[in-house]
Amino acid sequence: MNNPTPFSPMPCTISDVERDTGVAKETLRVWERRYAFPQPQRDPFGERLYPLEQVHKLRLVKRLIDLGFRPGKVIGYTSQELQSLAEKTTAGNRPRPADAGDLAPYLELCRNHDSDALRRKLSQALLVMGLRNFVVDLMAPLTGAIGDSWACGDLGVWQEHLLTETLQMVLRSAIFSMPPTNSQGGTPRPRILLTTTPQEKHGLGLLMCEALMVAEGAGCYSLGPQTPLPDIVEAARALQVDVVTLSFSTSMNTRHVLDALKELRVRLPESVALWAGGGNSALRRRAPAYVQVLTLTDVASALADWRGDQRRHTAA
Repeated sequence: MNNPTPFSPMPCTISDVERDTGVAKETLRVWERRYAFPQPQRDPFGERLYPLEQVHKLRLVKRLIDLGFRPGKVIGYTSQELQSLAEKTTAGNRPRPADAGDLAPYLELCRNHDSDALRRKLSQALLVMGLRNFVVDLMAPLTGAIGDSWACGDLGVWQEHLLTETLQMVLRSAIFSMPPTNSQGGTPRPRILLTTTPQEKHGLGLLMCEALMVAEGAGCYSLGPQTPLPDIVEAARALQVDVVTLSFSTSMNTRHVLDALKELRVRLPESVALWAGGGNSALRRRAPAYVQVLTLTDVASALADWRGDQRRHTAA
């Protein structure tokens, strides 16, 4: 009997690399000329093909750029050196859970792929901590640690997807179990549409934001990730929402982020506020004035400010 041929992963096209890493095609070509990396192969038609080890290094480079490093300073490092630098940097910056103990037990369940045990442990923590603290003090640091592990190569794509689905399952159950909140005592209850743009496939940050908004008494309509911009506008008009909230992860191209925000601001009714959150560098460095940028800890104060504005408008 012949031995089976070993599986050889296929190289990625430049579009695949842009989607996977968040590095724009134009940037990849500039780096290729300026830094001699990446060094793609060519298919019979002359199109670029990137080996998986180069894609892995590009993920690490993009992660470090998001953390404030310049491409020219890190792109010449080996993958091992980049991974060590990313681990050292994120270990110093990552928020720690306030009341849930160390992250190590959760991460160990992640590495062992024990999604059932992880779901049970998270559900127990939710009961003890309450929804607000659970999201801010446990879910946010845990998802950050999982993302770092994926970027550094400690977790594969399928592992990251499995863990993300587990976390989403726990959060959705918590959101559905929240009792309905009606406006009482003259307190306005904002109607909020939550989604991501077509290029943004990550929806966990959006779900965490929804959980916090529901806990603060907002009426939320989630479209999930990857909604075309015309449909976002149509849904906002049909549902008569007060706010459209978008999430942008670090993997999304910053140009796409800014273009999407600009188009939505032009097409949405003037009365609809535009909020955005997530780790994308476009929100930290170049966010336009017509967008309110939120972290998870900002959600409660943003809703309180919105309600205050509504009361002043009504009184006037």
